[in-house]
Amino acid sequence: MTGPILFRDATILSMDPAIGDLESGDLLVRGDRIEQVGHNLEAPPGTTVVDARGGILLPGMVDTHRHMWQTALRGLGADWTLSQYFVFYYLNWGKIFRPEDIHAGNLLSAIEALDAGVTTTVDWSHGLQTPEHGDAAVEALRAVPGRFVLAYGNLLGAPWEWANSTEFRAFVDRHFTSRDDMLGLQLAFDVTGDAAFPEKGAFEAARELDLRVTTHAGVWGATGDDGIRLMWDNGFCTPGVTYVHAATLTEDSYQRIAASGGTASVSTESEQSAGQGYPPTWQLRRHGIPVSLSMDTSVWWSGDLFSAMRATLSADRSREHLEAHAAGETVVHNKLRARDVVEWATIGGARALGLDDRIGSLTPGKKADVVLIKNDRSPVMFPVLHPYGHVVYQAGRGDVHTVLVNGTVVKRDHQLVVPGLDRARAAVEATVSYARSTMGEEAWQQAREPEIPATEVIPNPYTYTDYTGDGVAVQHADA
Repeated sequence: MTGPILFRDATILSMDPAIGDLESGDLLVRGDRIEQVGHNLEAPPGTTVVDARGGILLPGMVDTHRHMWQTALRGLGADWTLSQYFVFYYLNWGKIFRPEDIHAGNLLSAIEALDAGVTTTVDWSHGLQTPEHGDAAVEALRAVPGRFVLAYGNLLGAPWEWANSTEFRAFVDRHFTSRDDMLGLQLAFDVTGDAAFPEKGAFEAARELDLRVTTHAGVWGATGDDGIRLMWDNGFCTPGVTYVHAATLTEDSYQRIAASGGTASVSTESEQSAGQGYPPTWQLRRHGIPVSLSMDTSVWWSGDLFSAMRATLSADRSREHLEAHAAGETVVHNKLRARDVVEWATIGGARALGLDDRIGSLTPGKKADVVLIKNDRSPVMFPVLHPYGHVVYQAGRGDVHTVLVNGTVVKRDHQLVVPGLDRARAAVEATVSYARSTMGEEAWQQAREPEIPATEVIPNPYTYTDYTGDGVAVQHADA
């Protein structure tokens, strides 16, 4: 596809209030921009027409928090708790990752994102022990035609030190002297709540470099209200901060975040499974805090936002029911709708990155990040009666038909058309082999299969010991 591209006869979810949703709508892309959205659009000479009948067209999805480097060990931590994750990466094995291992994980993760219709990803890259590790991360992201933001971090270092080091400043000059919207830069670090507020130096570095900050906040047992208070008191709660998880904060912290214009990145599968706290969208909505979605890490979970949307909508509704039942009430109308989580996965993510003037909606003049969900071979893709509900509860990554990033086709007819998958496979195989041999077989198996704690079975006063042939239980008189 070298000329204009016209999507014909799609259900269009524009995420732009001025345009709305269109049935049997058309969208014309010319160069790196969306040129027109409407009905019966004329195809300019040389246009490639994509038959989108029966499909749903929406903006490219935006993941605002993914530890891409960890994709090289995909699925290893399926049974971990958050504390086991911390022990693995922060205490024991994060230090063994070489620059080439960062490159391998990033390369695979970047390709995976495009395959699932995630056109913009924040690489929460806290495995950058040295600038050479950072160089490897950048090289991998530049090798894939997606839109990325490198959130530079170092889980083994002090952010107030590395953010102000000459080596880091040289890294910034080397890769980010001229800013573009295909690869951005943020600072990624956490605020522990230490009364001395040592993180102040890192915030000052971000301010000096005009960079946004992304931080894990409201994580049970790790980061809490003291960190938010210190940020507020020192003037670093700003619209340029994204609070990842934000699951275990008090009313006061949510009010500070809301008042300062900060945004939240919710990783529902992570919060549900790892233990950061209950997914907080039910709280964020009450305080008017803008929400974006993220997948956290493929060492545990999938790398697609279909999972994030589905889990988030279900968790929010579950909490609404639980709160109502505790008060002796019944929920008769759902507050959070399917459209809301699609918005969080698209324009919500763009707003969190300060890119909503360029991406996040199918608006003429914006960059052409476009996803077509269509699968004529699937019994799941018809009928499409509720398009937003269909995206959230029916569709999946296998239904992603065509993906454009910046006007470039990266997936068509369900097939990736970007190079690098074989290279990524070889690189990841090398990283897995290296990690397994370096750790040793015993440590590797312990990481994959952590110990199962004993379960206390509650005594049951209703004990039946015999059953009749027809399945009727017979209780003994002395039971």
